[in-house]
Amino acid sequence: MIERKYLGELELMVLLAVVRLGNDAYGVPIAKELLLLAKRDVSAGSIYAALERLESKGYVTSSLGEPTSERGGRAKRYFEATSSGVKALRKTRAALTRLWNGVPMLKEAAL
Repeated sequence: MIERKYLGELELMVLLAVVRLGNDAYGVPIAKELLLLAKRDVSAGSIYAALERLESKGYVTSSLGEPTSERGGRAKRYFEATSSGVKALRKTRAALTRLWNGVPMLKEAAL
């Protein structure tokens, strides 16, 4: 089976949210970022599935924070983009920009 190294739509959005959030990148803030900026309501399960795929591709790493009483003694899993993840974001942005620039009917469309 061929290993896929490109970013799917949700993976792209989640990885961008991880980069934007910096040291505060874990499930809840990622979901809030996607809702606020992308107007996309994504379940925690979908976010963590995307994060697992990103981690298996080497685009993010994760670490456990300290257990908190608010979470019943459970620790938060924090995520950080790797240099490969940032490189994948740049490649994806470049590819999408080239594609957008080649579609005349979309040049003047309001988003």
